[in-house]
Amino acid sequence: QIIDYTWGRAGTYSGEQDAPVRHIDFAEPYSAALRARLFAAARAAGVDLRAGGCYGCTQGPRLETAAEIARLRRDGCAMVGMTGMPEAALARELGLDYACVAVLANWAAGCDPEP
Repeated sequence: QIIDYTWGRAGTYSGEQDAPVRHIDFAEPYSAALRARLFAAARAAGVDLRAGGCYGCTQGPRLETAAEIARLRRDGCAMVGMTGMPEAALARELGLDYACVAVLANWAAGCDPEP
């Protein structure tokens, strides 16, 4: 899943060059078929992937404050980044399979397990 906390990004093709308005089903933003292929490829390569988790997409480019991270956590986000939206929605509008493979690179503000 994904929660979009961004603003000001073009999030649709509707209205561009006579593109019709399309109401897309975004209940499951990532392609189940593509996710299955990615997991199979990871297993074959001996790469450990974890399934699930909610991605919180923030505006950036600055990192989040400890208070913002606390809110994201309360909202159910397991990881935070600055990409992923509107790409996922735009891909769905175009009928493209889209999935997220995230590399967790650092602890969010206030979450570092070592003080």
